[in-house]
Amino acid sequence: MRSNRVKELSRRKRNENYKEKPMDGTRGRKGMLAAAAVLAAAGLAGLPAIAQETGESLFKTKCAACHGADGAGTTPMGKNLKVRDLRSADVQKQSDADLTAMITKGKEKMPAYETKLSKEQIAKLVSFVREMGKKK
Repeated sequence: MRSNRVKELSRRKRNENYKEKPMDGTRGRKGMLAAAAVLAAAGLAGLPAIAQETGESLFKTKCAACHGADGAGTTPMGKNLKVRDLRSADVQKQSDADLTAMITKGKEKMPAYETKLSKEQIAKLVSFVREMGKKK
């Protein structure tokens, strides 16, 4: 066993950039801890994006193609489907429960989002539709 260690040290010392590392097993544990820390940091890096997801960002990705960025429904698809202006009094007078049901279950040509969005995401969309009504 000692001869293997001597051979290994000789081989490593030939390499000018080599820094001798302890061979007591601590290097492996430290390396594993460092790798775990890097993986944890990488995993947590995705969390802020989810936590910062807003009603506006959801609307842009899920609704704006038909309803338009401003909710007016003046996009080519919106005009073709005859979608209502989400800022209108007609839409704004609906209850949150009605809007939630419409987003969740869909209506006519509007797709259902109950399997694509969480309840929290749907609630954020309803809140954003309310905000759009105030901006008109």
